[in-house]
Amino acid sequence: MAKQKSAPQRLLWAQFDALQMGSGWDEEDITKPQILLEDVFGDSHPGSTHLAGLMEQAKYGVFEKGGFPAQYHTTDICDGCAQGHDGMNYILASREAICDMIEVHGSVYPWDGMILSASCDKSIPAQLKAAARLDIPTIFIPGGSMRPGPDMTTSLVAGDISLRQKRKDAVTPEEILDYKQTGCPSCGACTFLGTASTMQCMAEALGLTLPGAALMPATMRDILAYARKAGRKIMELVEKGITVSQILTREALENAVIVHSAIGGSTNATLHLPSVARELGMTLEPELFDELNHKVPHLGNITPSGQHLTEAFWFAGGIPMVELELKDMLHLDVMTVTGKTLGENLEDLQRDRFFQRNLGYLHNYGLEREQVIFPVEKATEKGSVAILKGNLAPQGAVIKYSACAEEMRERKGPARVFNCEEDAYQAVVDKQVAPGDMLVIRYEGPRGSGMPEMLMTTEAIVCDETLNGEVALITDGRFSGATRGAAIGHISPEAAAGGPLAFIETGDILAYSVKNRTLDVVGIQGKELPAEEVEKVLEERKKKGYLPRPKRKGLLKRYTEHALSAMEGAGYDD
Repeated sequence: MAKQKSAPQRLLWAQFDALQMGSGWDEEDITKPQILLEDVFGDSHPGSTHLAGLMEQAKYGVFEKGGFPAQYHTTDICDGCAQGHDGMNYILASREAICDMIEVHGSVYPWDGMILSASCDKSIPAQLKAAARLDIPTIFIPGGSMRPGPDMTTSLVAGDISLRQKRKDAVTPEEILDYKQTGCPSCGACTFLGTASTMQCMAEALGLTLPGAALMPATMRDILAYARKAGRKIMELVEKGITVSQILTREALENAVIVHSAIGGSTNATLHLPSVARELGMTLEPELFDELNHKVPHLGNITPSGQHLTEAFWFAGGIPMVELELKDMLHLDVMTVTGKTLGENLEDLQRDRFFQRNLGYLHNYGLEREQVIFPVEKATEKGSVAILKGNLAPQGAVIKYSACAEEMRERKGPARVFNCEEDAYQAVVDKQVAPGDMLVIRYEGPRGSGMPEMLMTTEAIVCDETLNGEVALITDGRFSGATRGAAIGHISPEAAAGGPLAFIETGDILAYSVKNRTLDVVGIQGKELPAEEVEKVLEERKKKGYLPRPKRKGLLKRYTEHALSAMEGAGYDD
């Protein structure tokens, strides 16, 4: 059995043992290797409500191998409940709060190892950041995928319903009730490749989950079995002394970016992966995303970039199948939480018939693997995400072009400028946005308002027949992983930091090109001008200053005053 890390501290103060025994531990328990089980269990949303059950299984696995587990909870919140009001401003900041709380839980007590579990957008990167910060033996258990809605729909039917609710006689009470009763049919992460599903995949691609763990259906026995196995496996990592820093290497991060490119993952990964890397003193440059997206074939036919849902993706082989297809591009010698390398894990999965076992479930949907995960030779495009730069985004901006129609990947048009999302959304609802407009939403970056997502507005655009495929959205805010259409976000420097975005006006001409990786102001008040003339006008406007940030308090105040730029991961500065 591994030597217990807390043994020296127990000799410093007798109350240590007494407190644990007062919590239900006995004399033998307090001498065993002790494992922190940290999840985001709570009644907060479907991605968290089932996690206590997974951790119960993990507890059994720890007990079986001679350790003693202790459960801690730091629940998360859901973007879906924060749409359209100021609650959304807290969502990204919650990543830092959850990370800090896990640091507290993991630092006051000298744990021998840790198991983490979450399903969704900010809690997964929060837990990965905390794991990197604590650097003890750690395994992450993803919370899996929600069941599909009627006719293979997802919870994002909300976009259409919500828009029609605000337009007179456009929706019936029956339609609204039907959606409420079927939009989220089970626990687990929403069943499209949004940020929640993407970050499950990133955790696996980093080597921090058991192979095949990401996106398995949350209601199947498999997820319970994986949780039990994680409990057993953490004791092996403790015995071998394999910590997060031995797994989370530069090569592992590159593997994650490659997988992200191949599956068409959320643009939010360009925030979260650099922020995780920063916890270990590494810099993950936005240029790396762009470089690899020029090379990596896009294999995942998963909504919103493709046709199928995350449950089908797991049945088709999930992340291991993508890694198998891309094995010539990946670092196969990286260490993982199995105590083996990525290459060895893939060999074990093949021997165990992992890639054959679930195909019958896929056949229930009338699908074959190649319809969900394209073989490399059948991939029709490279990558999924581009980093754009230009005089409107000197430090960069991001677009998921895999979820954007070909004809919208290069555009030029007049700016329609709003200083908050609420006003822009209302303009769409009121049909005050015209086809061809470049809809600009600013002061929504990390320091502006906490970097809320713009899902209400992007969904309103694509659900409006006159605007879908005709309007681009440009913002220093972020997007949902479910965002479709021409959506350019993360503009850096942001408006609240005095970036050029603060000084454009309605009627200026904006242009972007995914092919050329550019985003520029090319004209002033309807007249195209040379770049140097545009620069002079922007400099003159800059003298008037930009909008002061509103007064805030507590967490949001701390976050908006200290947040890094989106291109640096939007965490706290040092």
